[in-house]
Amino acid sequence: MDITRADEIQSKQGPADWFTGSVQVAALFNPHDAARVQGANVTFQPGARTAWHSHPLGQTLIVVSGLGRVQRWGGPVEDIRPGDVVWFAPGEKHWHGAAADTAMTHTAIHEVQDGRSVDWMEPVTDAQYNG
Repeated sequence: MDITRADEIQSKQGPADWFTGSVQVAALFNPHDAARVQGANVTFQPGARTAWHSHPLGQTLIVVSGLGRVQRWGGPVEDIRPGDVVWFAPGEKHWHGAAADTAMTHTAIHEVQDGRSVDWMEPVTDAQYNG
């Protein structure tokens, strides 16, 4: 058994290549390991969001606090709230982030395949974010 105490979990600024706006990422488990499952708490300040991306084995988001937005390629922008669970299928191009005027935190869980868990793409434009 291994217990990581809450005060031991460090967060870091999300890289500008992957995020628009201020985003903090706190790796919860297996952040650098080739283990099958990885997870992180991600906090987006108002208006912040990921770039378009996909996951080879899909991704689950569990909204912890605030108000967020998600979109899959070709679909509408959807609002997400605390307690909502979002599933993106393997290879599904999507983005997620905070609402324009409210921060949002979610727990992101995804699996690793052949040493990778995400494929990053182009930034989400303001027009796409605003729906």
